[in-house]
Amino acid sequence: MTAGEIRDVVLTLPKLRRRPLILRTLDDIAGGAQALSELDFVALCRRFRIPPPDLQQRRVDAGGRVRYLDAYWRRWRLHVEIDGAHHMDVRHWAADLRRQNEIWIAGDRILRFPAWLVRSRPTEVADQVRAGLSAAGWRAGP
Repeated sequence: MTAGEIRDVVLTLPKLRRRPLILRTLDDIAGGAQALSELDFVALCRRFRIPPPDLQQRRVDAGGRVRYLDAYWRRWRLHVEIDGAHHMDVRHWAADLRRQNEIWIAGDRILRFPAWLVRSRPTEVADQVRAGLSAAGWRAGP
């Protein structure tokens, strides 16, 4: 079943407990969020009035492999990667750093956050995302 199909069912249940939260989560999933940490990040952007990023943006790395960026603001060429615990493994970490360098060399900015930080210190993450967007030319509205 797809997120859209589940959404259609939820819409038929007006008294469903936490219906707005479920619908918003389904919209985020349909928009590309694939992990709880990405859902947390989308909620953080909404809460702090940060423009919504494109999620799971496809790109091809220098080795020709297809990779997906967790969050990307194309207009400002800013990426955000949200790292789960497996990124702490030395092999994953080294590969992440290599891919990060490729993104930087290509002219984009990249910010990285561990998933626990997105959940436990959202203000700190939001401040850095806002600073990254501002450095790239974004101007926050009133």
